[in-house]
Amino acid sequence: MKIIQSPAEMQSVAQAQRREGKTIGFVPTMGFLHEGHLSLMHSARARCDVLVASIFVNPTQFGPNEDLDAYPRDFERDEKLCREAGVDFLFYPTPENMYLDGHSIWVDEESLSGVLCGTSRPGHFRGVCTVVAKLLHIALPDFMVLGEKDAQQLRVLRRMVRDLNFPVEIVSGPTIREPDGLAKSSRNKYLRPEERAEAVCLFQGLEKAKELYSAGEREANVLKNSICEIIRKTSGSIDYVEIVDDETLKPVQTLNKPVLVALAVRFPGARLIDNAVLGK
Repeated sequence: MKIIQSPAEMQSVAQAQRREGKTIGFVPTMGFLHEGHLSLMHSARARCDVLVASIFVNPTQFGPNEDLDAYPRDFERDEKLCREAGVDFLFYPTPENMYLDGHSIWVDEESLSGVLCGTSRPGHFRGVCTVVAKLLHIALPDFMVLGEKDAQQLRVLRRMVRDLNFPVEIVSGPTIREPDGLAKSSRNKYLRPEERAEAVCLFQGLEKAKELYSAGEREANVLKNSICEIIRKTSGSIDYVEIVDDETLKPVQTLNKPVLVALAVRFPGARLIDNAVLGK
């Protein structure tokens, strides 16, 4: 595995691989890797000639009061895990390399990004879209693998790739969970033991919604109330519990086509998200 920090060098390497007719798979991450990230790398490795992964804690997707400086980092551990996962090129740029002095161009999605996490994290998806657009131009992949845990991000980036005609296939990988159901996340390490025990409420709420849906319930408010009831028994505060159209992310009242059930809950140690799709 080769570690590359320069965007120009990474792009040159990718161009050389493509000239040789090789298929490039790409997994973008912010590091502090866990089994969820590794599952995406294994999925990509199985279907490409060259696997590129990136580790970049993107400053432009963090708000003024968010955890950029405290975001967990462990490059030596991440490097080892990438090698074991079969990564060929690990792109590890600095913020100064990715955002040159005077940077003034942004990619802003205006339909899917204004709801859910976009409401409480203004500017977040502008940062996400901009950095991923840059990474796609740098790594030049045939396909990119993204996790389904970040459901809104997955849909926003699919829309960006579609609307800006990126010649890239978006492949999704399932959410990887702890034995008790909590979705794997780099932010889980922020949780105190008592918060960690309570954090399973997100998964329990989704399971309750699935149970009600399987029993024939189709009213969104009934499902939402059942989820909120479970979360309110914990120290977590609800950022949002929403049931939205799986494609447009617009709220629905009655479930008569596929919907995304999306949750965000704030604990003193961390803000956690989770989701499930019903009706597919």
